[in-house]
Amino acid sequence: MPRGGWSWPTGFSLAAEAGPDAIVDIATLTGACVVALGRQIAGLMGNNEELVSQVRAASERAGELVWPLPLPEEYRKGIESEVADMKNISSPAGAAGALTAGLILGEFVDGVPWAHLDIAGPARSDSDEGYTRKGATGYGVRTLIELVSRFEAPGPHPSAPR
Repeated sequence: MPRGGWSWPTGFSLAAEAGPDAIVDIATLTGACVVALGRQIAGLMGNNEELVSQVRAASERAGELVWPLPLPEEYRKGIESEVADMKNISSPAGAAGALTAGLILGEFVDGVPWAHLDIAGPARSDSDEGYTRKGATGYGVRTLIELVSRFEAPGPHPSAPR
């Protein structure tokens, strides 16, 4: 682990260097996903449609709602910087926050098939509902278990070196 602790970019880069078949991460990444999808649906994005489809199918089997979000290449210009490798916020500030965060994370997977679940909305519940109790929900764990139980290595990301 790098001095000072783990960070998204470092963790993603280290994972990519290990040469995995895929990287799937889950995080309470953005409030923008809560604005877009509410408290019961997680955002799903990634750089490989085959992997994103597997994650979505796993979420359906698990009964955890996800909605695919795009990572538009046109939005990448919003994180370009004149003084650094990239900005950590979109321009204009706050615009397409979930998509911008996904684009930033995707910069660190080095061509490895990757999917991200933004669970900012469903990570916590304000009340008891069904099997979910008030507080932390563990949202996404069932999806990840379903994913690994039937995982098939996706094809390479289109920008991966051949």
